[in-house]
Amino acid sequence: MFFPIANIEINPLIPPAVAFVISFFTSMGGVSGAFLLLPFQVSILGFSSPAVSATNQLFNVVAIPSGVYRYIKEGRMVWPLTWVVIIGTLPGVLLGAIIRIRYLPEPRNFKMFVGLVLLYIGSRLLKDILTKKRTRHGQLSTEELFQQQVKEFKAKHLNDRLPTVTVKKFSPARISYDFYDQNFTINTFGVTGLSFVVGIIGGVYGIGGGAIVAPFFISFLGLPVYTIAGAALMGTFVTSVVGVAFYQLLAPFYPTMAIAPDWLLGMLFGLGGFGGMYCGARCQKFMPAKAIKLILAGCILVTAAKYVISFFSW
Repeated sequence: MFFPIANIEINPLIPPAVAFVISFFTSMGGVSGAFLLLPFQVSILGFSSPAVSATNQLFNVVAIPSGVYRYIKEGRMVWPLTWVVIIGTLPGVLLGAIIRIRYLPEPRNFKMFVGLVLLYIGSRLLKDILTKKRTRHGQLSTEELFQQQVKEFKAKHLNDRLPTVTVKKFSPARISYDFYDQNFTINTFGVTGLSFVVGIIGGVYGIGGGAIVAPFFISFLGLPVYTIAGAALMGTFVTSVVGVAFYQLLAPFYPTMAIAPDWLLGMLFGLGGFGGMYCGARCQKFMPAKAIKLILAGCILVTAAKYVISFFSW
């Protein structure tokens, strides 16, 4: 099948199959998988115009709702954190779209920047995985306690609900919530500033921002992966909706350049991602936190290495 905007020809079964596999694993860590689909489209499919960013964000719009639904249903959505991420990311996405179209139609230098950012975050996440962490009194961590109860849940077929998130405070300065009898506090302003930077990167490359937000929450802020995945995905979804609309609105002003998304290709990727994210979100609680973090770190480091290497092999 030929996709005119992307100017590529490919079997229509390949995009949803690739998106399903990627989204199944990345959604467990709060990442849509768009940041892995971008290298696939650019390097393998040969889709490199600014329209690839919009198409990637269209994938997010179609794919993410299924994963978010599962996290909401299971009571593991930290809504205040979600709103802060959205508020910070939205203006960044709009600015990023303009930068992509006007200044980086051939984004070699910015790929290097993104590669270095992801390399740093992936390294921090990997270090966090390799460092054995315990609570102050030497007890099991929140994630280990949660995983322990999941095992009991599976073994005894209990009807009780697994632990859910309880928001304690939401103010312009602080977000505080409890999970498994432990309290986690976040600086609202810091998260907003980070989200703005993430939004710029997401707007330029259409990676949604979850690839940076999720590991930052896990590694730098020490938040349990079971509580941040839903917020990261929801933030990515809302900003991607705005990003797709913005790219579409800007397209008529740049008639010589492919800017608007390839709707058919984006929908095919999105349908595969829809199934992958639902399954990934549903299976997340049965996966050890360490395994989820390893998958997330591996994806980030591989992508970072690809961006950095491509800069020198241009």
